[in-house]
Formats: sequence, C-alpha cells, structure tokens
Amino acid sequence: MIQIFVTGGTFDKEYNLLNGELYFKDTHLRDMMVVGRSNIPFDVKTLMMLDSLEMTDEDREIIAHNCRRSKFDDIVITHGTDRMVETAKFLAGKKNLDEKTIVLFGAMIPYAFGSSSDGFFNLGAAIAFAQVLKPGVYISMNGRYYHWDKVRKNTKTGFFEVV
Repeated sequence: MIQIFVTGGTFDKEYNLLNGELYFKDTHLRDMMVVGRSNIPFDVKTLMMLDSLEMTDEDREIIAHNCRRSKFDDIVITHGTDRMVETAKFLAGKKNLDEKTIVLFGAMIPYAFGSSSDGFFNLGAAIAFAQVLKPGVYISMNGRYYHWDKVRKNTKTGFFEVV
C-alpha cells in the first residue's frame, strides 16, 4: 500500500479565470489515481495546501510526524518544487524514518491545466520509485529520482539535476 501525503505546491493549484491568479481548492490525487487506472492500494491524506515558498520548519515537522505515524513504509509526498530539496533534507535528518521510502514530487505546471501539466507523469514515476527504492528520502521529477543530498532545482532550466 502507498501512503500519499498532500502538502500543496503548483501540482494542486487551480487557475482563477477572473484575476489570473493560482489558488488552492482541493487535491486532484484521488481523481488522478482513478483516471490513471491505478490498481495499487493507496491512502491519501491532505496535510496542508501551501506554496512551498511559504513552508516553515513547523510545517515540515507536521510532514515528518505523519510519515512517522504512517503504518505504510512507502510514502509519496506532493510538494512545491521551489523548496522540495529543503523538505527532503529535513526529513532525512529525522529519527524513526529509517525504514521508510519517502519520495517527494511536484509539478511545474498545475494538473488543472490538462495535458500540458507534468503532474500526472511525475505522480506515476514517484509511485513506481517508492515501490522499488531502498528506504531513504528521494525526490522524483521528470521521470528520474535523486537522493535527497545529491539534487538541486536548476532555476534557469526548471529541471532538477544531480549536484
């Protein structure tokens, strides 16, 4: 079984047609699992709906606490891409998470934007990696996975890369 924790990020943002702003309404995860015809048992829990630029260490502690409490060893976390590496580092430094495989992922374009979004692809990859990687903390974006301490987001290209 896969535990999926929702924390927000561009992945789950909606577009306001009136003012052009992005905002949070609800997660798309359950619908995506149905549309993707996934037959993997999963549990989705929304922890918060934040832009990662607004995420604090207190928010990260909520994520760590829920990872610790989860009865499942394979955990996938939606997260904003701007501070994903910081959260991965935070989780890697926490005790009692050694037996869990934690994969953070996000999207550069909201799922609500349809076929132009990378969200669906990144979700599928994160779920696959969570099932096959050894326990640890990872980031998955664009079909690749990275160890938490060997990755950065290249703000010029918009892609994650090995450090």
